Amino acid sequence: MAATVLSFEKPVVELLERVRELEGALGNGEAPTPEIAALKCETVRVARELFATLSPMQKVQLSRHANRPYTLDYIARLFTDWAELKGDRRFADDASIVAGLARFRGRSVAVIGHQKGRGTKDNVKRNFGMPHPEGYRKATRVLELAERFRLPVLTFIDTPGAYPGIGAEERGQSEAIGAAIAAMARARIPIVASVIGEGGSGGALALGVANKVFVLEFGCYAVISPEGCATILWKDAARAEEAALQLKLTSEDLARLGVVDAVVDEPPGGAHQDYDAAAVLLGAAIAKALEELDRLSPEALVAHRYERFRAIGAHA
Repeated sequence: MAATVLSFEKPVVELLERVRELEGALGNGEAPTPEIAALKCETVRVARELFATLSPMQKVQLSRHANRPYTLDYIARLFTDWAELKGDRRFADDASIVAGLARFRGRSVAVIGHQKGRGTKDNVKRNFGMPHPEGYRKATRVLELAERFRLPVLTFIDTPGAYPGIGAEERGQSEAIGAAIAAMARARIPIVASVIGEGGSGGALALGVANKVFVLEFGCYAVISPEGCATILWKDAARAEEAALQLKLTSEDLARLGVVDAVVDEPPGGAHQDYDAAAVLLGAAIAKALEELDRLSPEALVAHRYERFRAIGAHA
């Protein structure tokens, strides 16, 4: 995978590369030197200071980072016995959504998530993470399978939005998204959703009607992309930075407004700098959420989900 470095993250990336270089020079079983420990502390300090001042649009750039871990990267690190299920039983398989059964810490679960590609060929296959209707119908099929066998559902959100092409509209894009939202709303099982990158519009919400919704520290979640918003409001996509500020799409804004239940920290420099550490942090949040939801009856899970979404946007 080719390294992509955004201009504002260069100081952190340089420190991280130095740490890896020093660790790579250690012999087998050799303990880290004081120099490495000091450099790691410096990396954490610089990352916190630098990333604390990022603009909303810079955080959007991080959420879209080409090296950021995608759903299959988390599946490889958080789950065992992964068995992917394909097809919507109507038209085709959509590779921009992956779904299947797996074990999470020894427990059987269903997993559904958006999947972007690595490189041009894979991105074309995955349609840049923009699902067609058959992708959402596949997600609904796996969700209903999970409910039949009383399995918790874990979703991973990372899409600029559902594909808006003519073929997708002809095959019922809005109906497929609506059906996925309705199926999640009425499911009598625990559902935990995690925004691991960018969450755009109904294409993201179709996997986001959950009892617990998390967003990674540099993830974003909004009704439209900043570029799309700027184009509609001001007929000028160059004003995307202004739109990003107004959309309140960063993890801090989402938590403050109650759109998400919690923000999951990322490793220094972002999830794309350490896939394993990012998976550990997200896995811990998911495990805790499942433990809490296990105390609720099937009827209470549906009611909990209903009340959670009814409360968004409410003001006294």
